[in-house]
Amino acid sequence: MKTHQLTPIQRYSTTAIVLHWVLGLAIVTAFCVGLVVEDMGFSPTKLKLLNWHKWAGVTILFLSVLRLVWRITHRPPPLPAAIEQAMPGWQRMAHHGTHHLMYLLFFVVPLLGWAYSSAKGYPIVWFGVLPLPDLVAPNKELAEAIEPLHGLAAFALMGLVALHVGAALKHQFMDRDGLLTRMRPGR
Repeated sequence: MKTHQLTPIQRYSTTAIVLHWVLGLAIVTAFCVGLVVEDMGFSPTKLKLLNWHKWAGVTILFLSVLRLVWRITHRPPPLPAAIEQAMPGWQRMAHHGTHHLMYLLFFVVPLLGWAYSSAKGYPIVWFGVLPLPDLVAPNKELAEAIEPLHGLAAFALMGLVALHVGAALKHQFMDRDGLLTRMRPGR
């Protein structure tokens, strides 16, 4: 198996790296909290975790806006030519498709959660300080329709995250092409 070296390594900007890892950690954490809350009985702990989940969702939405603006105004480094040429066409399509779908779901998942909370009649007060407007009026039928969509979108996002992580690890440990170095924190 051929290995490819990035010479010189074209890294993402520090801002892009920080946004990538903070958003990734927030998404995985919010997903895990959502799974835990789903199976809990009604309790003060469940209410606290639901609020944390909502706060994380709003934060993810805010970070996603920042990340998208940064990405539009600061072009990422291109894939190194040697790596791109070594990738079969389906991998290049998967690379671009996965990134585009993840960006879409960075917005869809929290917006569906916000709409669900609004339709249930439960306001979101970000970090217990900033009341956010309802996205829709309280409506039980609408809430019942939105809830599974929020869950499906969250699972789809986690599937794409797993695919993204798997591809990064493949590049690091199988291809040994140094691609992961572009997004790794530090120098």
